[in-house]
Amino acid sequence: MYLALLTKKTKMTSMEKRLQKELQAMTKDPPAGVSVNTNSLSSNLSEWVVDIEGAPGTLYESERFQLGFKFTSRYPFDSPQVMFLGPNIPVHPHIYSNGHICLSILTEDWSPALSVQSVCLSIVSMLSSCKEKKLPPDNALYVRTCSKDPKKTRWWYHDNSV
Repeated sequence: MYLALLTKKTKMTSMEKRLQKELQAMTKDPPAGVSVNTNSLSSNLSEWVVDIEGAPGTLYESERFQLGFKFTSRYPFDSPQVMFLGPNIPVHPHIYSNGHICLSILTEDWSPALSVQSVCLSIVSMLSSCKEKKLPPDNALYVRTCSKDPKKTRWWYHDNSV
């Protein structure tokens, strides 16, 4: 239904074309435990909410989370802003209590070849490989002093074990 409305527009931007293609892929064949909340889509597809369920056999099994994606007009050349939303933010060494995610593909390792699906899969994988639910050691300071936009954070990637 939403895709039909979008295709009636006379001229879509390159961002909208790319996001429409990604939305079709995510709704037609979503990764396990991942679904786009189509009721939350903005009119030009610049904001999405993606529902994620913790994978079976992991610390987060059956837990439900929401990811917010915000895309600029430069997407896919600029990475989307991605963060956990709402009251249920995973307790994880790379996820701050305000929803910000320390994941290199969201900043310096972003490539236009990546997609919403690949970001979601990376986050599900990050959650699935976690051995202990704990906040990042600098959570309190970071949350108190950070920008509301996690893309403005200069992350220091020092732990690839989670």
